[in-house]
Amino acid sequence: MRIAIVLGTRPEIIKMSPVIRECQRRKLDHSILHTGQHYSYNMDKVFFEQLGLPDVKANLDVGSGSHGEQTGKMLIGLEKELLKDRPDVVLVEGDTNTVIAGALAAVKLGIKVGHVEAGLRSYDRGMPEEINRILADHCSDYLFAPTEKAKQILLHEGILDANIEVTGNTVVDAVFQNLEFAEKHSLVLANLSLNRGSYFLATVHRQENVDDEMRLRGIIDGLKMVHKEYGQSIIYPIHPRTRRALQNFGLKTEGLSLVDPQDYLSFLQLESNARLVLTDSGGVQEETCVLNVPCVTLRDNTERPETIDVGSNSLAGTNPETILENVKLMLGRSNDWKNPFGDGNAAPRIVEVLRRKLE
Repeated sequence: MRIAIVLGTRPEIIKMSPVIRECQRRKLDHSILHTGQHYSYNMDKVFFEQLGLPDVKANLDVGSGSHGEQTGKMLIGLEKELLKDRPDVVLVEGDTNTVIAGALAAVKLGIKVGHVEAGLRSYDRGMPEEINRILADHCSDYLFAPTEKAKQILLHEGILDANIEVTGNTVVDAVFQNLEFAEKHSLVLANLSLNRGSYFLATVHRQENVDDEMRLRGIIDGLKMVHKEYGQSIIYPIHPRTRRALQNFGLKTEGLSLVDPQDYLSFLQLESNARLVLTDSGGVQEETCVLNVPCVTLRDNTERPETIDVGSNSLAGTNPETILENVKLMLGRSNDWKNPFGDGNAAPRIVEVLRRKLE
């Protein structure tokens, strides 16, 4: 059984790392193809090193561009790589342009496709990620749903029950595998003079928030209101693109502590020790749920409704007053919810399904 694992963003590296480790443990023939969707492989090497992952077999280094240009470059490059080795299955994870390019390149070559984290839906077709995840699901042979709710979504869309496996989410595997290591080896709290529970953590990166002046202004004003209300630092690891947007829109960030983007272990340490996290990231909604840290999502919808159901998360949108209201709501709740994303053994289940079906 030969497995090709396609990834191109840091969240994909994190969530696929348990699958890669399981392939290593079983001594399976596997390779990693890096598209370079967000960063070049050279810039991502720190993530591979921290997570103890092997070098990639191919680095496409496609870089930035329009959705069509970026996806097209990846499709061309991945097809060439897959033709060289003809793996038995291509694994993709999530909802990025890398995912749809990897799935399409494989299926057009008659190679089986496995979609890790299948069945998520925001029901917002304005999000590029929503289109990617729908198309990836409907051209995949093996759909690894993180929850029973995700499975039901797939069944309602006409996907065969036999093609769906509820495995849990590999984000739980990654958190469990790396949290203790992060606590021992990350110095980020000391470097930023932070104590557990003494700060809020914010992340904002989605296109619909960063590129829209009114939405970004609402988020920044909301964060400033939270800082004024509680008097605690709001640590904001900020991407260069978002920093440029703040400058272009003339937005001031008094009261916010803007820091450079963090490596995975440092961010995990910041997340696990925060009083509360404000984010527009899907993966962060999951991680905070696993870590029992309350979360406020700066979006109008979420493809992680399980976090809402168990009470670890609330949807605030981008209105400043609503953001503050949701922070008050979440801080008033008990954080003893049950994690709905599995027991941390998603990766072994995924690899075992592939072994059973392919061998």
